[in-house]
Amino acid sequence: MNKIVLASGNKGKLKEFSELMADYGVEILAQSALNVAEVPETGTTFVENAIIKARNAAEVTGHAAIADDSGLEVDFLQGAPGIYSARYAGEGAKDEQNYTKLLNALDGQTQRSARFQCVLVYMRHAKDPTPIICQASWEGTIGFAPQGDNGHGYDPIFIPAEHECPAAELSSDEKNKLSHRGKALVLLIEAMKQQGIFN
Repeated sequence: MNKIVLASGNKGKLKEFSELMADYGVEILAQSALNVAEVPETGTTFVENAIIKARNAAEVTGHAAIADDSGLEVDFLQGAPGIYSARYAGEGAKDEQNYTKLLNALDGQTQRSARFQCVLVYMRHAKDPTPIICQASWEGTIGFAPQGDNGHGYDPIFIPAEHECPAAELSSDEKNKLSHRGKALVLLIEAMKQQGIFN
């Protein structure tokens, strides 16, 4: 079985990746289980940050690595929180602190269009000169109050264009089909197949 390190300690992401890649005989390992420390995200774009994370995980473990950098872009806030989505309310902020800060920033606003962005990077090894890079987005709006408990991050306040309820009220299967990460992962799997990465 192929082993690929996921350059994240996020349990929600680990579950999503494991579910979506199980059919391909790939075991997804959390970097935290292999003593890979989080690396500072010093990039200014999702692509740069994903490459930094994948390279670090591949270097420390010697395995191929996948990293994702994703975040929420809110039009009224000129794309914020963007690459700072996970730490919008400060370093180490909890999901609830981040989305509460966002709701406060949009208080009284009717323009609430937003999208999740996801960039996935696959690196065969730390010096891979041609990593596979895939990007996808998920359009929607920001609700007025959090709802639902299936999901993570901003899911309780993000209402996908295809639904009238927040992402946190969707089943895992439904979310995997629609989400920015689900769509980017489909593209990544396709690219990995074309390059003969799966056995």
